Amino acid sequence: MATPPTIAEGANGPAVRWAQYKLVRRTLTYKQIDGIFGAVTKTAVEQFQKSAGLTVDGIVGPKTWAALGGDGAEPPTLAQGSTGTVVEKLQTALNEGRGSFAPTSNPVLTIDGQYGPLTKGAVEGTQKTGQITVDGIVGLQTWALPVHAAGEVIADLCGVPTPG
Repeated sequence: MATPPTIAEGANGPAVRWAQYKLVRRTLTYKQIDGIFGAVTKTAVEQFQKSAGLTVDGIVGPKTWAALGGDGAEPPTLAQGSTGTVVEKLQTALNEGRGSFAPTSNPVLTIDGQYGPLTKGAVEGTQKTGQITVDGIVGLQTWALPVHAAGEVIADLCGVPTPG
């Protein structure tokens, strides 16, 4: 994948969401993935640049993208009807997270790799617990939900690409 375009405060859209996702995965304090490069995102970029030994300008250009791992593959978006190994890993993570990051009210999921209504319900409950938009779709914001105090996120449990 090619390096994403340079972005700065005032930008919005997919490249901003990708940078925000990378920031969430690389820091323990930044949590926002809304596709809007505002003051909070700029501050997070500046803090990341400082910690990475980069020029601190609040702009995500080629060097910052490289340090964030922005040229890597994005995790898959999963929704009802999705199938495969990543869905199986998601189902396992949701079962193991019951009472932690996933609500105990959801029934235990069959690990079958089929993203059906029960998996969607468990994802929705997890999104509600994580205080993000509840849509039953596992996108960047859901992948970045924290699951342990040690800074792990759902993506880590499911083996989706890590930053860097």
